[in-house]
Amino acid sequence: MIRQILVWDAPTRVFHWVQALAFGIAYYTSDSEKYRDIHIAFGYIMLGLLVFRILWGFIGTRYARFNSFLFKPGEIIAYLISLVRRKPEHYLGHNPAGSLSVWLLLVLGLFLGATGVMALQDNASDAVIEMHGLATDIMLVVVTLHIAGVLASSALHRENLVRSMITGLKPSESATGIPQGYNWLGALLLVISVAFSVMNL
Repeated sequence: MIRQILVWDAPTRVFHWVQALAFGIAYYTSDSEKYRDIHIAFGYIMLGLLVFRILWGFIGTRYARFNSFLFKPGEIIAYLISLVRRKPEHYLGHNPAGSLSVWLLLVLGLFLGATGVMALQDNASDAVIEMHGLATDIMLVVVTLHIAGVLASSALHRENLVRSMITGLKPSESATGIPQGYNWLGALLLVISVAFSVMNL
């Protein structure tokens, strides 16, 4: 019997959506001196969220931990081939392709944050500013591929992955979900993000 189980805890879901929103706003305001403060504020929100996500990747719930989506290159390639053949194996947490996008987004996000902070310094070099811009464009491509992958996987497995990242629930016949969703921590993360944005705009 298929039942809905809790897979994604609240902090992971809040991180996902607030990070996506923060990147979108930071990207939209990146070329305007008028919105420079907004760009910087949401850049810091992204960086702060990434620091939290890295910590949560070690101490968080089962499917949020990094060791739950560590796949070998061969496993990722095999999964991508199975996607092309439209016969991918189903994963309750991140699948190999999804894990690749998560790792890329984490690394790119940290690089964006580091170069962004460096670009704010009075002695910032043109190279740092250019690297920041290039990383932004690369991240946009990865985000686009990530969205395409989510839509493809949702269609092939006949499950709504977007809804799962909102509710935290996924269908399963035999697997057990995480024991608690840490809703209080997700709410705290959201409140801190909103408060920081309001205070710096």
